[in-house]
Amino acid sequence: MNAAIGSKAPVFILQDQDGNEVDMNTILGHKPAVIYFYPKNFTPACTKEACTFRDHFEDFTDLGAAVFGISTDSVNSHARFAKKYKLPFTMLADAGGKVRKLYGVKGDLFGLIPGRETFVIDAKGIVQMRFNSQNATPHIQKALEMLKDL
Repeated sequence: MNAAIGSKAPVFILQDQDGNEVDMNTILGHKPAVIYFYPKNFTPACTKEACTFRDHFEDFTDLGAAVFGISTDSVNSHARFAKKYKLPFTMLADAGGKVRKLYGVKGDLFGLIPGRETFVIDAKGIVQMRFNSQNATPHIQKALEMLKDL
């Protein structure tokens, strides 16, 4: 399965930074969501991306959207990352990269670096945007522009 534009977003259950299970069945199809996949906590580009999502978090919530950051880092790593950078959104631990595969997020540099890709899903659970770029900066702006168009 792949999260192609116009298709129903795949649902999944992962643990958040507090060790709680997050069932995306309760979110996808009920409200808009932004799911961004990123390579690794505490690396410069990933930290910048997370902090930019943090700085624009109110813009996302004003548009009714939930924001989720997903990487293969552990729950404990997510907890430290979220605390250090005061991240107000949910970080999900995708151990083994199952959800990354489910969404068809490709790695870069011959698959050595996990991909950086952002998905915008509408309130009906349909993928409206997927944006893939190792450059962290444009992800936030592109997601906000798409949400405003929904």
